Amino acid sequence: MDTENCFHCGNEISKKDEIFFDEKSFCCNGCKTVYEIFSQNDLTCYYDFQAAPGATPQDIQGKYDFLDNEDIVTKLLEFQEDTTHIVSLYIPHIHCSSCIWILENLQKLQSGIVTSQVNFPEKKVRVTFQPEQTSLKKIVELLSSIGYEPYISLENFDNGKKDIDRSLIYKIGVAFFCFGNIMLLSFPEYFEVEEYWINEYRGFFRWLIFGISLPSFFYSASGYYVSAYKSVKSGLLNIDIPIALGIVVMFVRSTVDIVFDYGQGFFDSMTGLIFFMLLGKLFQQKTYAFLSFERDYKSYFPIAITKVLADGSETSVQVYDIQKGDRLLIRNQELIPVDGILISENAYIDYSFVTGEAVAIEKKSGDKIFAGGKQMGKIIEMEVLFSVSQSYLTQLWSNDVFQKKVEVKHKTVTDKISRYFTPALLGLAFFSFLYWIFIDTNTAFNVFTAILIVACPCALALTAPFTLGNVLRILGKRKFYLKNATVIEQLAQVDTLVFDKTGTITTNKKTAITYEGIPLNEHELKLLNNALRGSNHPLSRRLYDFIPAQKKINPTHFEEIIGKGIFAEIEGNTIKLGSSQFLKTMTENTHKKTKVHVEINGVYKGSYVFNNQYREGLEQLFFQLAKKYDLVILSGDNDGERKILEKMLPESTILVFNQRPEEKLHYIEKLQNQGKNVMMIGDGLNDSGALAQSNIGISISENVNVFSPACDGILDASQFSKIGFFMRYSKNAMKTIYMSFALSLAYNVVGLSFAVTGNLSPLVAAIIMPLSTITIVSFVTIMTNIYARTDRSRPVP
Repeated sequence: MDTENCFHCGNEISKKDEIFFDEKSFCCNGCKTVYEIFSQNDLTCYYDFQAAPGATPQDIQGKYDFLDNEDIVTKLLEFQEDTTHIVSLYIPHIHCSSCIWILENLQKLQSGIVTSQVNFPEKKVRVTFQPEQTSLKKIVELLSSIGYEPYISLENFDNGKKDIDRSLIYKIGVAFFCFGNIMLLSFPEYFEVEEYWINEYRGFFRWLIFGISLPSFFYSASGYYVSAYKSVKSGLLNIDIPIALGIVVMFVRSTVDIVFDYGQGFFDSMTGLIFFMLLGKLFQQKTYAFLSFERDYKSYFPIAITKVLADGSETSVQVYDIQKGDRLLIRNQELIPVDGILISENAYIDYSFVTGEAVAIEKKSGDKIFAGGKQMGKIIEMEVLFSVSQSYLTQLWSNDVFQKKVEVKHKTVTDKISRYFTPALLGLAFFSFLYWIFIDTNTAFNVFTAILIVACPCALALTAPFTLGNVLRILGKRKFYLKNATVIEQLAQVDTLVFDKTGTITTNKKTAITYEGIPLNEHELKLLNNALRGSNHPLSRRLYDFIPAQKKINPTHFEEIIGKGIFAEIEGNTIKLGSSQFLKTMTENTHKKTKVHVEINGVYKGSYVFNNQYREGLEQLFFQLAKKYDLVILSGDNDGERKILEKMLPESTILVFNQRPEEKLHYIEKLQNQGKNVMMIGDGLNDSGALAQSNIGISISENVNVFSPACDGILDASQFSKIGFFMRYSKNAMKTIYMSFALSLAYNVVGLSFAVTGNLSPLVAAIIMPLSTITIVSFVTIMTNIYARTDRSRPVP
C-alpha cells in the first residue's frame, strides 16, 4: 500500500487515513490543527528548522481540570504576583532546535504570555504570564495542542525528587560482561592452539562469541547509533557518527569472517572498544556533573541578612542559616532571600530581579512576599516560610534579563574546530581505507576503524568548560563569586579599572567619626538611629553602628534618595540626613571632608565628620595594577580627600568627584566609546547603573545583602587587596585553555599518524581515547592549581 509521511510529525500514513490540507498531508486532525495554528500566527518557519519536527498532539480532554484549583496552581508556580506569574514546566518532547524556537515564541500563540525561555539540557520551559489574560491551565492546554504536553507531578514539585538515570551504568556492565567473556573464549585463537578438541569445537566457540557480542552491539552501543541517526537526519555531523560507523564496520567485518570461515573476526576488539568508549563517556558525565554551574547558593550569596531574635535584638546571619519561622529585617534596597509573610504594615517590593520590570508592588501586612524582590523604602520585618532555595536564588542571579551579550572567543574556537572535525575525519578514514584495501584487507579495516575511534574531539570540547569550572571553584574558595564562566574570559580582556570610593576603597568598619554642631539629646539620637536603621548606604551603616543602641521605632515614612540622603518621619518628627546640597542649609567649609549633615524638624543640628579608613593594601594594590591597567576613582563624594588620595595612589590614577549615579554611568560609557574594556568595582547601591553599563561589574560585599542583579560578580571585602591576583589568574586561565587546545590537537595528530600508517589497532585506539580525555582534564586541573599556588605569594600581577 502506498504510504506518505505526515508533514508535521513525520509518521507514515496510509492513503485511506490521509488528511490533505493546504497541499500537505497529515496523519490526523491533531497534526493538521497544529499546522493551522502556526499558519494563522505566521509561525510556519518552524518547519524550516528540519523536516517534520513536531509530535502528534494527544487528546487531553479534561486531563488538566485540576489546574482550576488555586491551591494546586500555587504549588506549581515559582512566582505569583497580581500581574505576573512564573512557572517552569518539564516538556519531555523537547529534542531539537525547532522545539526550542516554537517554545520561545509562545507569546505569539496566546495573549497573556509575556516570555518563555527554554532550558534545553533539563527539557524545561519557563513561562512568564499575566494571570488576568490567561491561566496556567490554558498554557498547558496550548502546549498539549501543539504536541508539547508537559509532565506535571505534584510529588516532584513537593519533594524535589529526581530519578537517577543509571542506563549508562547498565550498558557499561553489559559491555564489560561481553568483553571479558569474549576475551576468555578467544584465548585458543590468540595462541593458535592446535589441540584436537579445540579444533573440533573452534566453529562452536566462534558462533558463541558472535552470540555474546550481540548484547554489547545492540544494547550497549545503542546510544551512538541513535545520536548518529539524529545527527544525519538533522543535516549536522556530530562526533558520534564516526564512532557508530567504526563499531558497525567492525561488527559486519567480523560477522563476514565467521560466516565464511575466514577467521574469528574482531569481536573482542569491538566489545572492548564499546566498553572503553562508554567508560570515557561515564568519566565525561562525572566531569560535567562536577562542573555544574548550578552551584551551591553559598557561593552565589555569601552575604549576610539581619535576623531579629526573640528579645528584639538584631544579629547578622548567613543566608543559608535562615530557617522556617525566623524573623528577618529587610532594609532599603536589600534583596529578600526567601519566601515569607510580611509582618510590617506595608512594603513596596521591586521584583526586577525576577521579572526584569522595575515597578514596585505594594504589599500589606500578612501578604506573601517572594524571594528575589528588593525592598524599596522603609525597613520591614518578615517571617520566613521556607529556607533558602539553592536553585531558585541561582536562577535569579542568572536571569537572562541581566546577562550581558559578549563574544566568547574560546567557544568560537571550539565551535570552528568541531564544525569541520567530523567531515575531515570521515574523509581521512575513507581515503586511508581506499589506499590500504589494495595492499592488505585486514590492515585496511583496522586503519579505517582506528582512525574513526582515535581522533575524537571529546577532550577538545571538555577543555574549556573544565578549566573555567575549576577556576570558578578556586575563585569561590578565595571569596570571589562570579555569575558564570564567561566572566573569566571577560576579566582577562579588561584594560581599565574603575573604583567607587565610599564603601569600595574605604572600609565600613567603625572608624574615627566626630560630631560638629549643636549637641544632640537622647531623644534626637533615638530619632537619628532609627532613621539610619533602614538604610544600606556605607556611611549610614557606619553611623548606625557608631551611635549608641536605642529603642527601636519604625518610621511612618522613609525615603532614601540615592546619592543624596535620607528623609524620614518618626513619631511626628521629620529627620533629614545627607549631603549639604540635600539639606540646602549648609555649604562645605574650606577644609573639605566627608560629612553627613543632620536636620531635625527643620532645624539644622550639625554634621558627622568621617575620617575615611582606606582598605588595607590599597596603595600596594594600585601601584601594582597601574603597571598594566588604567585606573580611575569615580566618587559621588566631594573632593575633600583629593590631596590624600593623590599622595597615596599612582600619579596616573584619574580622580573624579561629585558624580551622581547617572553621571557615573555616562562616564563608563564614555570610556567604552574610547575603546576601553572597563571593569567597575562598587558597593552595588549607588553604582548599579555603572555596574550594568561596564563590561564587568563587581559588587563589593561587607555584611549587607545589597548588590545589583546586573553585577557579574561579588567580591568579599576582605579580599579587596587580591584584585590583582584575580586579574592575573583569569589571564592564566585563558592561557591554560589555549595550551590544552594545542595539547588536544597534538594528541590527535600523533594518534592519526599511527592510525593512518596501520600501526594502531582499534582496541588500543579505544583505550587511548578516554585516556586522552583524562590527560586533558588532569592537565588543566594541575595548571589551574599551580597558577593559584604560584600567585598566592604574589597577590597582584
